[in-house]
Amino acid sequence: MSLRRFRNIARIGPVRVGTAYDQRGREKHTAVCTAPRCDFSADYDTRAAAELAARTHRCPVR
Repeated sequence: MSLRRFRNIARIGPVRVGTAYDQRGREKHTAVCTAPRCDFSADYDTRAAAELAARTHRCPVR
């Protein structure tokens, strides 16, 4: 597994959205929650989808 270099990182609430290239050279957008004990993270094909996921994310642990 290779190390991803994220660029264009934005923070929306507790969720960070970043852009990187996957192993096949395609651009992917990742949304990751930074709250303690929240395991939310997902890859998306478009930046808009990743930002929408970040805006609508609700942590199950409070």
